[in-house]
Amino acid sequence: MFSTVLADVPIVIDRDDARRAAEVELSKADYQAAQPGVVERVLRWLGQRLADLFEAAAGVVPGGPLGLLVLLAVVVLVIVVVRLRVGKLARDVRASRPVFENRSASAADYRAAADQAVAAGDFAGAVRERFRAIVRGFEERGVLDEQSGRTADEAAREAGARFPAAREQLGTAAALFDAVHYGGRPASAEDHRRLAALEEQVSRGVLT
Repeated sequence: MFSTVLADVPIVIDRDDARRAAEVELSKADYQAAQPGVVERVLRWLGQRLADLFEAAAGVVPGGPLGLLVLLAVVVLVIVVVRLRVGKLARDVRASRPVFENRSASAADYRAAADQAVAAGDFAGAVRERFRAIVRGFEERGVLDEQSGRTADEAAREAGARFPAAREQLGTAAALFDAVHYGGRPASAEDHRRLAALEEQVSRGVLT
């Protein structure tokens, strides 16, 4: 009886339908947390797999119950593959990664490096150095103890306890630092502008 009901449902399915289903799945927050480059690579890989699936299905029965089963298989494939690939990489980005590689540089040094990166159009470098300037500034002013191996998340959480009004912005800045520096996410002039504005605010105590 179940197969009869399926046969009575007019189902027309093509690779565009499946791709849209994949894009809906990839739009969820878990996947957006990963860097855009990873999602793009997964989509390209998925597109090729979809092409293979539909070429194989076209030789059997177009649409109908088989079409529904193919769509369900594709959605399952999207969920499994993306969670295995993107999810793992996203966790790697959030793993313990230190903010500093050079403990001898001052906040002014990092600030100057950020400005130089902006002048060169290297916004990823500017984001990295500006966030380091923020954290080193906290250490120099005694907001944070000097600590080797401190991660961006740890710095944001500890500083956020002293600057409650800036807690959310600091958390966002830490996530941006990790995504750009360790995850390879492209950065923009606006990303750096927001970090520079945050640095100015916390250095002046505006957000206390």
